[in-house]
Amino acid sequence: MPRMSALEASFCRSAPWSVVARWMVPWATQGFPVTGDVLEIGGGSGVMAEAIAGANPQVRLIATDADPVMVQAAQQRLARFPRAQARPADATRLPFEDGAFDTVVSFLMLHHVIQWERAVGEAARVLRPGGVLVGYDLLASRAASWVHWADRSPHRLIEPGAFEPTLRQAGLDPISLRYSLGDRVLRFITWKPSRATDDPGDDITSRRSR
Repeated sequence: MPRMSALEASFCRSAPWSVVARWMVPWATQGFPVTGDVLEIGGGSGVMAEAIAGANPQVRLIATDADPVMVQAAQQRLARFPRAQARPADATRLPFEDGAFDTVVSFLMLHHVIQWERAVGEAARVLRPGGVLVGYDLLASRAASWVHWADRSPHRLIEPGAFEPTLRQAGLDPISLRYSLGDRVLRFITWKPSRATDDPGDDITSRRSR
């Protein structure tokens, strides 16, 4: 799995990003409750994980990243949370058992994975039946392509219309797909049914009421 550019790594460790993350998490998750055993894939320096752990002290959180420098930074951020930890992991080959998590979150990282479809498949694999994959990412656009060309970061932007078929192939059902900023950003909530005939209504209502 490619690592982020030096510019992006520096921004992820910056104080401004720490401040932004406090309101980014509710926006990115569309207010959906982050509960139970939670995995963040491609969590960088742990800023978003820190915001989740601070707002949801009851969750058991593992933040992962492929870059050991980012993992070390995340470990320092999360040290004050006894139920949170950071560890190295490739999002396309997660070192966790099937059905290990209630929630997987992904914040602006899938487009850094050249084979991002495999990352979605791995997220689905480690989710328990009734679990959710929640987050946001960039869609392919001229502006996004230019920015990533300029900072020379490895990337493969998600083409419009490509995300939902990938979810379904991975065994995930979309609950909410919201396009923002002129269809340049996609926010998503997806659900892993236990059977093909399951309806997410009861599970989702239960989670929202917690």
